[in-house]
Parts: sequence; structure tokens; C-alpha cells
Amino acid sequence: MILSLFTRSRQETTIRSLYGTIVAQARRPSFYRDHGVPDTINGRFDMILLHLALFLDRTEAAGEPARILGQGVFDLFCREMDGHFRETGVSDLKVPNEMRRMAEAFYGRRAAYRAALVTPDDTALAQALLRNIYLEDAHAKADAAWLAAYVRIASESLAWEDRMEKGQLAWPDPATISINDAVRKRG
Repeated sequence: MILSLFTRSRQETTIRSLYGTIVAQARRPSFYRDHGVPDTINGRFDMILLHLALFLDRTEAAGEPARILGQGVFDLFCREMDGHFRETGVSDLKVPNEMRRMAEAFYGRRAAYRAALVTPDDTALAQALLRNIYLEDAHAKADAAWLAAYVRIASESLAWEDRMEKGQLAWPDPATISINDAVRKRG
């Protein structure tokens, strides 16, 4: 019994660390400063959803231990969002509606990104990002193309390793990525 408490505590620490790295990556200044991601609550939320979706896709493909951690990270994300709604004054009666809208946004975006990532080029991915993150801003097409290249590189860089079990993720530095990097990787 005591051993299971230590194991659960260690896993909770790993889950919190993984979630923290997802949020930290989503908040990297170069997304907002250099690549036109709206520096708004919605823009930051969408970047968290994007990175969470990439992480969950990787954990689901990696086997049972990874899926368990992935589910734990997703559950923590949901608890954090519930707490955020309550802290910002959403009434107890409206929190379930807000959580449902958040879940619909997450699953819809995740499906769009997943479908686009299996295509050989970044056209569909850039269109999904333009729609979801840049809100169809015609001036953001170049930024959406860059973000698509980043997403593809980030997706490929997330591998299930011992590091992930220790709460570490290998996100690429968005400040060092160009569209040409993604093309060379696929070429």
C-alpha cells in the first residue's frame, strides 16, 4: 500500500512536469513575436491545444505506459481549465457548458491536425492552422505556413523515450526553425 502511494506520487510529478513543458512550449515568445500567433487568451489557448494534441498523438502511438501518462496529462489539462473558468468568474452552473465547448474545440482541432499531418505536404496543415489559430486572417498565410513546418518538426521530434517517463519532452526551438528545415527533413 505504501509503495503504491509513492508510485502514484511519482507519476503525478511526471504528469505535472509533462504538462508544464507543454504549456511552456506553447508560451514561447517567438510564436507571438515572430510568427503572428495572436497574443491573446484564445491564441495562447490554441497553442496549448496544438502542443497537447501533438503530445497525445505521440503517447497513443507508443503503448500502454505512454497512454497512461497521456491520459493523466489530459486529465490535468481539464482540471486546470475547470479551475481557470471558476477563477475568472464563470458560475458553477455554466462551467460544464464551457468545458464542453473547450472539449469540442480540442477534439475538432486535434482531428484536423492529425488528418493534415498524414499528408505529404503542409498545405492542409497550414490551412487548418490558418483557420484555427490565425482566424482566417489572409495576412497570416506565411505565418501559417511557417507554423505548419514547425508542427511537422515538433511532431517528429516527440518520441517515446525514457526522458518522457521522467517528465521531459524534446520540443524544437521555434526560434531556430524555418520552412526550409521542414522541407529538407521530408526531402
